[in-house]
Amino acid sequence: MFLTASELTSRNTYFENFEPGEVIRHVRGKTVTEMDNVLLTNLVMNTAHAHFNEHFMKDAFKGVPGFDTRVVFGGINFSVVIGLAAQDTGEQVLEELGMDGIRLRTPVHHGDTLYAFTEVLEKRDADRKDAGIVRFRHYGINQDDKLVCEVERTVLMRRKVALP
Repeated sequence: MFLTASELTSRNTYFENFEPGEVIRHVRGKTVTEMDNVLLTNLVMNTAHAHFNEHFMKDAFKGVPGFDTRVVFGGINFSVVIGLAAQDTGEQVLEELGMDGIRLRTPVHHGDTLYAFTEVLEKRDADRKDAGIVRFRHYGINQDDKLVCEVERTVLMRRKVALP
């Protein structure tokens, strides 16, 4: 189900198109800007030093790789990754059922570029005939191929053909 750079969204995003064990490499990437971190982190009232106080980070974490400068709020990191995966895993979603298993693995800084991969973990019938349930694990990778985050997401996804 890999996309080419010329495609905006996949045509194969229905319940039937996913199989457990499948891994999807998503086409798009996103460079995280200072605006992403500062604006969005302020909007959710996360005022931690780690996101806003460069002076504090240089002194408090001197010599700690990745933490001697401001870091991007983790909620932004996994949100970007889910957004990058949405062209392949969200087009036919009728309802978001759950999000858990969030792991922040490597710090992200302004200027880092994130890419997304998705593993299909599970697929099962739902209580309705026009949809099924799919559980994904989304992975965020930076420009250096380091795993920065992962999150599990369960969705109610439309079927291509409704069952009788």
